[in-house]
Amino acid sequence: MSDVELTELAEFELPFGRRAILRQAKFESGLTMVRLVLREGTRITQIDLDDNSAAQLGKALTNAATDISANKQS
Repeated sequence: MSDVELTELAEFELPFGRRAILRQAKFESGLTMVRLVLREGTRITQIDLDDNSAAQLGKALTNAATDISANKQS
């Protein structure tokens, strides 16, 4: 497996003892991606996202949070 240079971007404590970690992953080839790591107990899910996918996911999460917030106020 090739070497990957990881840079920590953010870490979030989530409900029910879960954690989400965002890292920048720079591969030997020069390709840079956003790595999303989800931890739930001993289970770890790791997803590498290109810039477009990361932006789309970010917008979808923002929209979902806005909708939830609006429904709380109703």
